[in-house]
Amino acid sequence: MPPTFNWLEASPAGPDENLRLDEELLQEGNGVLRVWESAGECVVLGQSGRAERDIRLNECRSAGVPVLRRCSGGGAVLLGPGCLNYALVMPVSWHRECRDVRYSMAWIMSRMRRALAVPEVRCEGQSDLALNGRKVSGNAQRRTQSAILHHGTLLYAFDGTRPEIYLRRPVREPSYRGGRTHREFLGNLPLSSREIQHRLREAWCG
Repeated sequence: MPPTFNWLEASPAGPDENLRLDEELLQEGNGVLRVWESAGECVVLGQSGRAERDIRLNECRSAGVPVLRRCSGGGAVLLGPGCLNYALVMPVSWHRECRDVRYSMAWIMSRMRRALAVPEVRCEGQSDLALNGRKVSGNAQRRTQSAILHHGTLLYAFDGTRPEIYLRRPVREPSYRGGRTHREFLGNLPLSSREIQHRLREAWCG
């Protein structure tokens, strides 16, 4: 078991600033966990995402929804109210098996599932948590030689009809999605933002 993570009370005003802070924390490489939530909607592309392929650009522009990019991989997501975002930074020296990307993703996702303590939540695909077959958390990683940034979403009161307005169907889908639309695929945790944060803090930070 790695040493205790520090709970970081840092949440800049805008989603672009929060994404930059994730990168800065990765470069610092200390063991920290923080959460944040965007007051307004924004679309975030993965590192290698293509706006013209992955999102509905005209709809984003018409609605004034910012299009941002994160430093990690994965597909495009819509952030907004009811979607809690978290960032976990871990020095590789704490758990050397995590040098392997597949191992680190599975290990962190399994521990995150236990932290939420919702019995029906399962790890699905390579980087999702699902409740009764509906995605409630998507995750991605970026790493340096000495540290891992694992960040993701935790849906608790998110309007699942909104992503269809701004996002196209992803190029690659996990098999458990079964061809469902965004609104059919996404779900919410039966927890409040406060409850989620309390459980994460207890599990990861002691």
